[in-house]
Amino acid sequence: MRSMVSGIAVLTVTAGAAAAGGLDRTGQPIGIIFEDGNYAEFSMGRADPEITGNDVASLNPAETPTGDVGLGFNQLASGLKMDLNDQLSFSLIYEQPWGSDVSYPVANADPTTPGSFLLGGTEAISNSDSFTGILRYKFDNNFSVHGGVRWQQVDGEISLQGAAYNSPATPGLDLDGYNVVVEQDGAFGWVAGAAYEIPDIAARIALTYQSEVEHEFTTVESLPDIPGVTFTGTTKTKTPQSVNLDFQSGVAENTLVFGSIRWADHSVTKLRPTTADVDLIDISDSITYNLGVAQRLNERWAVSLSFGYEAEDSDNLVSPLSPTNGFQSVGVGVQYTGDGYKVTGGVRYTKVGDAFAETGTPDTARAGFEDNDVVSFGVRVGFYF
Repeated sequence: MRSMVSGIAVLTVTAGAAAAGGLDRTGQPIGIIFEDGNYAEFSMGRADPEITGNDVASLNPAETPTGDVGLGFNQLASGLKMDLNDQLSFSLIYEQPWGSDVSYPVANADPTTPGSFLLGGTEAISNSDSFTGILRYKFDNNFSVHGGVRWQQVDGEISLQGAAYNSPATPGLDLDGYNVVVEQDGAFGWVAGAAYEIPDIAARIALTYQSEVEHEFTTVESLPDIPGVTFTGTTKTKTPQSVNLDFQSGVAENTLVFGSIRWADHSVTKLRPTTADVDLIDISDSITYNLGVAQRLNERWAVSLSFGYEAEDSDNLVSPLSPTNGFQSVGVGVQYTGDGYKVTGGVRYTKVGDAFAETGTPDTARAGFEDNDVVSFGVRVGFYF
């Protein structure tokens, strides 16, 4: 039961992780290390957010609609797990853990046409790749420990535009039309954890710590009041440390309950380029919960249902580059197991929390976002060899 049902438990949790706190897109799962025998997998997914709002009335009496600022994006991942002997195994995991795809349509002369007067033209596009090598050692008493090294690379570009950036925190510096290219940088982090299992009932609890990773980026900045001139510098940024607690247990014949709790230290992720000298990223820490149940229907088919929750932060003023606050989600999954392979699919609907995009010092609400959601889906193919 463990190999058939737990696979869809993981997929229905991660199919919608793109709505989690900060720039988090995967939740950084390591479940492949618990697969039986030698195993390889490949997965791909798609997230389609709908994030719309309106300029705040106090600054734009027309309350111009922002249009949909959330861009859809694809996700790829793969993994390999091999037994070195009866107690020691090795896993290699590739994923795209962090990212942003936000773009505010530009306002035009028609106030009823979507396009924020205050934030129109603001964009944040970032990408990441991560490779994690993990060794797992199993003791004779159902305990195991795991740990390894992660290498990740990150790059991105941020553009600020709209009336909201005419009065930035830095006196005399107009950021309406500012752009910064964050050139790709790679750096190392580490992973460590432990697990306890009761194989007879497919029970497992695993705790994993993933370190922060510090990057030193080369940045190329363009200022609106100095056209045609760029400024090259460096800035240090961290991706957050995190702790994942994953658990599952059989509760009846062919039925598995599973869940996870993830804490991520998003507040350490800052981006303060030298010339602009203002923080472009301001994201709160998050705790994300998932709980679900999976059912094996027969020797070939299994299904699952899961729910996710991330509490709204008490401060609903958020960065325009991440204009949501918490979420609630529901996901379903299905898995077919063949001879030496399995195919898993999942879809998730996520209702994201309402928020106000802010800029300036003190923080000033520029646009309100409410009643928004994300639909995401994924498919995974795994082979035993």
